[in-house]
Order: sequence, then C-alpha cells, then structure tokens
Amino acid sequence: MYENRTLLQKINLFLKGLAMGGANKVPGVSGGMVAFVMGFYEELIFSFQRINGKAFKLLFNGRFKSFFKYTNMQFLGLILLGSVFSYFSVSLVLDYFLKNYELYVWAWFFGMIIGSIYYISKDFGDWRPKNIISLIAGALIGISISFMTPAVENDNLWFVFVCGIIGVSGMTLPGLSGSFILILLGNYVLLLVDSVNALGGVITQLFAGNFTVLQDPIKIRYLKIIGTFTAGSAFGLVSISHMLGYVLKRWHQLVTAVIIGFITGSLGIVWPWKETIFKTQNGTFLLDQNGNKIIQNYDRYIPNIQDTETWVAIGFVLLGVILILAIDYYGRKRKK
Repeated sequence: MYENRTLLQKINLFLKGLAMGGANKVPGVSGGMVAFVMGFYEELIFSFQRINGKAFKLLFNGRFKSFFKYTNMQFLGLILLGSVFSYFSVSLVLDYFLKNYELYVWAWFFGMIIGSIYYISKDFGDWRPKNIISLIAGALIGISISFMTPAVENDNLWFVFVCGIIGVSGMTLPGLSGSFILILLGNYVLLLVDSVNALGGVITQLFAGNFTVLQDPIKIRYLKIIGTFTAGSAFGLVSISHMLGYVLKRWHQLVTAVIIGFITGSLGIVWPWKETIFKTQNGTFLLDQNGNKIIQNYDRYIPNIQDTETWVAIGFVLLGVILILAIDYYGRKRKK
C-alpha cells in the first residue's frame, strides 16, 4: 500500500484531493464518499491510523525518513494539499454555481450519489441477513439525519472544536456530509464561509505587506475560530480513522453494508427539488450575528414534469450517474 509514486500518480492524487475537498464543503455531499468511489478510501483510513505513538516517537527521534514512510505521508500530503487548495478554488466555483444554478447542482450530485450506490454495491455480493439489516440500519440513520432541524449559530470555542471533530466525519464516513452536519449544528456559514473567507483575506493582506490586518478584532476572532475548528478537525480525523481502521479490519463486509445504506439514506439530503425555509418572527427573517438568515429546515417537493427546468434537472441527474459509470468503466479497463 505504501509505495513511491510516479509524477502522474502524484498529480492524480492531488486532483482526487481537490474533488474530496470540494465535496466536503457542499452540504449533503460526503468527501468520504468521493474517496470510496475513487478507490482510495481504505488507504486514507489506514494512513491516518498510522499517525500514532510510534509515528511521534520516530518524529521526535529525528528519524524523518522512517516517519515519512511509516505514515504514508506522500499519499496523505497530496490528498490534504488538494483538499485545502480546493477550499480556495474549487469550492468557490461550487459556491457560485450553488447560488446561481442551485437546482442543477443538486441534481448533478443526486445523480452522482445514485451512481455511487451502484458502484459500491455491484461487487458486494455478500447479502446475508446480518448485512441486509446493517444496510437498512445505515439507510434509516441517513434518512433521520436529513430531516433533523438545524440549530442556531454558536461561536464558543469549545463548541467550535467539537464542530471540527464532527464536521470532519464527512471526510472519513462515506454518506455522512460533514457540511450538512455543520448546518444542523448551526455553524456552517460561520466555519466554512465567513471564517474561510476571512482567512483568505488575511493571507492576501499579509502577502501585500499590510500587517495592520492582525490588529482588526473581527479578523482575529475569525482566525481564532478557524484555528480551533482546524484543531478539532485534525483531532477528529485521526481519532475517527483509528476507530474505522479497527472496525474495517474486523467487520469489513458489515461496515461496507452500513456505508451503502448510509449513502442511500443521504439521498434525502441532496434531493434537488427543495426550498430552504428560514426562521422568521412576525414576518421578519431572523439573522445570526453575522447578518445571515438562520435556516429552519428544507421543504422537499415533487417537481412538475411539465416544466422545462425539471427536464434539464433530470438531465443533470443522468449526467451525474453517467459520470460515475464512466469512472467505473475507466477503472475496470485500467486493471485489465
């Protein structure tokens, strides 16, 4: 598993990290699912599992080459670099399309998830009663999460740290959208929009030689928030990966069945035809401390098949399915 890679393979890993990072920022889409579909999920989990006491001992003893090899750092570094870079590139493009072509973006993701369910389950083959029960349990959990009511924004640093632990789950658990969980916790806009934008602004100003930006209390607040969120994410990434690595080794088929069910249940989150319901009081929208409307829930509806927009959206659903099938075809052809 831990190998030296060619330049083309390294570029491929970076691009996979881009896709994973972009998916992690979109509510309803799981970066872990991208890793699962693109075939590097287990390597990701077992690589994070190598960040342990032995790894730190190698690092503190100055055995950097052994540390690099033991933790599969070449792989992790490229994936994480792509994911981080995506927050300032791909995710900004996704934000634009979500604002201007929301229905079509959700339709595309919906189709990709349908294709992913087929992709993951087609070679499973072990449909014993206990695995079927696990699949149903995973689907019910996914559906239940999709209908939960979002909370109000909370910038307490301890809560932000917990949000980091929970939010990173989308990177390690296929079908569980970390971004959607952050919406349920009330902190999606604060952590993945306002804080990321503030960090980007601060970095730009520092490179321009404007160090007075570090005296801005609002910017400092956002830097504390994103720093705490990042620390929580790093802690969650390693701890959850250790747990997943343990269960994958011992109950691989059972865990895979739960993941298939979980991804199926997540279809309710990305159902394209929905309207956002915002909290109001006496006919006035309630705003959080940053002036953003507070989401109360989502109203899902059946589309009108007589509308041209509906058929365009269905076309994007099919496009999403075809994309996953094409990836599957390419993967099988490359193995031959």
